[in-house]
Amino acid sequence: MDISASPVALKAKAELVLDRGRWASQVFQRYDRDRTMEIARHVAQVAHAKAKEYGEWAVKETGFGVAAHKALKNELSSIPLVDFYSDWNFVDPRLDERTGVVEIPKPAGVVFALAPSTNPIATIYFKVLASLMTRNAVVISPHPAALECCVDATKTLAAAAEEAGAPEGIVQVVEQVSLPLVDEFMKSPKTDVILATGGTPMVRAAYSSSNPAIGVGPGNAPVFVDATADVKDAARHIVDSKSFDNSVLCTNESVLITLSDVASKLERELSNAGAHLCREEEVEALRRYLFHARGFNVESLGRDAVWIADQAGFKVPKNTRILVAKISQIGAGEVLSKEKLCPVLGYFVASSVDQAIMQARALLRFSGAGHSAAIHSNDPQTVTDYAAAVESYRVVVNAPCSQGAAGFATNLSPSFTIGTGFFGRSSVGENIGPQHLVNWTRIAWHKDSGPLDRSAIGRLQHRGPLPVAPSDGVPGQGVGTPPIAPFRPQPSSRPGGSGGQDGLRDEIRQIIAEELRGLLKG
Repeated sequence: MDISASPVALKAKAELVLDRGRWASQVFQRYDRDRTMEIARHVAQVAHAKAKEYGEWAVKETGFGVAAHKALKNELSSIPLVDFYSDWNFVDPRLDERTGVVEIPKPAGVVFALAPSTNPIATIYFKVLASLMTRNAVVISPHPAALECCVDATKTLAAAAEEAGAPEGIVQVVEQVSLPLVDEFMKSPKTDVILATGGTPMVRAAYSSSNPAIGVGPGNAPVFVDATADVKDAARHIVDSKSFDNSVLCTNESVLITLSDVASKLERELSNAGAHLCREEEVEALRRYLFHARGFNVESLGRDAVWIADQAGFKVPKNTRILVAKISQIGAGEVLSKEKLCPVLGYFVASSVDQAIMQARALLRFSGAGHSAAIHSNDPQTVTDYAAAVESYRVVVNAPCSQGAAGFATNLSPSFTIGTGFFGRSSVGENIGPQHLVNWTRIAWHKDSGPLDRSAIGRLQHRGPLPVAPSDGVPGQGVGTPPIAPFRPQPSSRPGGSGGQDGLRDEIRQIIAEELRGLLKG
């Protein structure tokens, strides 16, 4: 019997990591906004510099996707992400001018973050930076298929955070992943919130863990091209999106819906953009290859169009970017209307705008509710009618859905964790961001009395106890020590150097020693 794999041993492993994270988070919550953002920016710069290396590593380790596209996703999840939130303030108290209510930010604490195999490094970048910008500790749980690159990337970001002055243990990674160990992390009361990105079973497990969880559901985005669209641009955007990273993003278009009077022109432009319009027998071959009795054939996940066609038993030109499979119905009777994380696009021709909208609605109800939808149209009324009808919380207009719904080709919040809301049985319907990792304590006065003097708001600080690092081993001490004077770290004399970290550790220990001496005298 492997004692290290026993429930008791697994629980101890999880709690050791979580205790370290809790200590780090409580120290981090005393940092001011400038220092917090300095740390996040430094980590983002290190992440950006390693984006290409990790993109190539992820493809080599998992066997799917496009290295250049993964590098781009990694880059977008680093410096641009921090830049997007540069004007947000998750640290300082704020005043609601209309109500007079004062709001004080309270970080979650310890975030347990799952990373998928499809977008491993970009998801880690995103979740680490979102946690750092909100003064949370984060524990990354990689997908086993991308374990090596994920562990290395997380350790790189952890080192960068500590180099910039963050507490030790603010970023950690589970290096030996197993389902029982992940379960211990998810159900531990020392986990404050779970950020679940991955397959439906893992997301459901997160929601049933008894801990707060922010999860996502599967995508299955319809895209509608109407008669008012710029058909050439629409075709280019659709092919670019569906072929991006070999379609492993859950925001990619799954079924293209158009009208009979647009179809021939659209098919021509799709071909010009690199699509192969499959013949009837090729469509049937794709059905047989992509879906079997156990569901979607994972061997095709993230593979390129030429490879998939070859495996299905037919040949296409070597420059083919996506395969377009015409279908006559949407729903349970047509497997090609399910989510396909590969460059195969279902194609349905509707007889009217009303039918097209209803088929898009049916597609999302069949699979992918709450996630994403796209439309190419220059008729505001059609766009509005479409958005009102589909059960989706993101509708991308005249842009590639893969990048648009994720906030990289639109003005939506950039994210690799896409909330599916009530339609998708999720707790959040918008793109997940750092704003979801902090709650606000609201100070509200009686309606007949005035609020706190405005000058006092700027002096508000969270005056909690200073925790003791678990590794310090001080007898009788730990998280929950008696309150002491507020502690706020000072910037290091050498930006990005280790002096700030050493000084922080020394000052913490000095405060602890003084407190212990006071307790012993009493």
